[in-house]
Amino acid sequence: MLLWLLLIPLGIGRYLMLQQRRRRLAASYGSLGFVRGAGGRQPGLRRHIPPALFLVGLTILVFALARPQTVVSLPRSEGTVILAFDVSGSMAADDMQPTRMEAAKTAAQDFVGRQPPSVQIGVVAFSDNGFSVQAPTTEREAILAAINRLTPQRGTSLANGILVSLNTIAVNAGQAPLLSSELAPTLAPTPTPVLPGTYTSAAIVLLTDGENTVSPDPLAAAQIAADRGVRIHTVGIGSAAGATLNIEGFAVHTQLDEAMLQQISQLTDGAYYNASNEQDLRAIYENINPQWVIKPETMEVTSIFAGVSILVLLIGGALSLLWFSRLP
Repeated sequence: MLLWLLLIPLGIGRYLMLQQRRRRLAASYGSLGFVRGAGGRQPGLRRHIPPALFLVGLTILVFALARPQTVVSLPRSEGTVILAFDVSGSMAADDMQPTRMEAAKTAAQDFVGRQPPSVQIGVVAFSDNGFSVQAPTTEREAILAAINRLTPQRGTSLANGILVSLNTIAVNAGQAPLLSSELAPTLAPTPTPVLPGTYTSAAIVLLTDGENTVSPDPLAAAQIAADRGVRIHTVGIGSAAGATLNIEGFAVHTQLDEAMLQQISQLTDGAYYNASNEQDLRAIYENINPQWVIKPETMEVTSIFAGVSILVLLIGGALSLLWFSRLP
């Protein structure tokens, strides 16, 4: 579209040729008064103003047709939520119908559907280790597809799930990830609480039955989250009575460990929810506080250029009608 700018010099040349022709006519027929303005006065330089404005307006309009873009810093309400899924073998238990894993997926899908577009959601899966399944994004279809791919696997390490979630939050914020060595083997007897009002807009929603079978200590990982102002909301998947699974020929009894999940949520100033209580699950977002951030975004400014060009063309036309009773 910018190639149309090559016509501008041609337009200028054409205008200069017409002015030369006008001057020749003025020299030949000036005595007849054909080229005088109102009141018998010569228009002078004023005659060039409307055509110049038309030329400028057309030039700006060509730039508008090229769809220019610029980087604009815009304020918006933004938050980050990491859905950390327990995909250990115990999540195949059927004390929640049809299984704990499917109940966790249903709870998470409902949660995703209730979030505003400005909240980024990531997905982390953990068993005896943890890994990021979906980086934080506002694309709801990608989030739901990542959730649907999850299947039960091996043992349970709540600490690894928390650590990978913190790493995902850090990387998304452009910060260095944590190291596994930062997980203390034991938790200090009296951890230093995070002062009220210092929490960021990031949060972790931990969906698990709470049975920790693999080190390190999940409370040590929760303390790291608390030190960084990241709250962990725990969602208990399963029942207190539990269920018995047949794993590789062994009968293994598994049940919901609410006490562990409540300790993790309390340590990080989060909240504990039971997946069997739909009303409780809907309250998770009330404890997630998005914050106003300034972010540079690439924005198309075609409308601005088009608006300015139309304004300049209207001014040129109005002046030409006012001064000469015609359009240039």
